[in-house]
Amino acid sequence: MKAKRQRHQSAFKAKVGLEALAGVKTVAELAREYQVHPTQVSQWKRVIVDRLPEVFEHGATAQAEASEREVARLEQKVGQLTMELDWLKKKSRQLGL
Repeated sequence: MKAKRQRHQSAFKAKVGLEALAGVKTVAELAREYQVHPTQVSQWKRVIVDRLPEVFEHGATAQAEASEREVARLEQKVGQLTMELDWLKKKSRQLGL
């Protein structure tokens, strides 16, 4: 009978990957300690190394872009609701309500 795949939390992956990146223990020692495959530890380490520059490049920029998109979406919604309200007022006057 096959064992179910184990899904690790992102905090766990980050912890193991950072320890591997620090180099205090070998990948094999970390794998044994955390009961994961050594290849998995190496992959998590590689992901951290590859994505580390993004932390400094897009930190504030990504949040600013996300908030600008949200503001634009909300402004569009306000415009739509204003037009609907004006249309309903016009129709209610025409019907004498």
